[in-house]
Amino acid sequence: MSYLRYAALGDSFTEGVGDPASDVPNGVRGWADRVAAELARINPDAEYANLAIRGRKLGPILAEQVDSALAMSPDLITIYAGANDILRPRVDLDDILTAYDRGIARLAASSARIVMFTAHDPGGWPLFRSLRGRFAIYTEGVREIADRRGATIVDFWRVAEYRDSRLWDFDRLHMSSAGHQRMAIEVLNTLAVEHELTPLASEPLPDLTAAQRRAANRRWATEFAAPWIGRRLRGTSSGDGLSPKYPEMTRLPS
Repeated sequence: MSYLRYAALGDSFTEGVGDPASDVPNGVRGWADRVAAELARINPDAEYANLAIRGRKLGPILAEQVDSALAMSPDLITIYAGANDILRPRVDLDDILTAYDRGIARLAASSARIVMFTAHDPGGWPLFRSLRGRFAIYTEGVREIADRRGATIVDFWRVAEYRDSRLWDFDRLHMSSAGHQRMAIEVLNTLAVEHELTPLASEPLPDLTAAQRRAANRRWATEFAAPWIGRRLRGTSSGDGLSPKYPEMTRLPS
């Protein structure tokens, strides 16, 4: 199975944050670019649009990206949305899932194959452990929407490899390059698309002392957590002023 017109929708997860690449728009590659490159390797006529922008909540993703994607007549659409809503202090999960269901219904009315993602299980991260219940409810809701609308699920929650910290970026919120490669493999496997991707090699896990772990946590709090909280308090986003990486169908080198 191969696809000729692939549209990727979502937030930082799909934009590719955590996988830096100076030769790519917005400075990040990510799993969706890697999937698109494999589709282009299989068929050089394959085209790709990536409308995802970091920091976007579910409402703006549905409002800004769904119509644009459908106008391109894709045969494959991937979408991940809702995580930025769940991370807010207050969230109505029923409202989010109802809106998500309406958005997926619109996408499913096209002839494209729709791919959705569950959340990752955040139980292994102390910062996000208190939100595990929210993410679990959201994940079950996503599974129900996929069942109802005939979408394909990539079950991020159940991919055990993501318990390895090397698949995560320094900020502990986004996947690393190795994590994005692993997700590209998962997506292609789920779609039953033959590919040549293999996991990226990783350095051995460091054996840190308690003092080194505390120092790493302080660095993380200073360099990521404090600015992240500051943006929430100011009502700003890391995606403010950014445009989609590939707003139109584009041929990528295989």
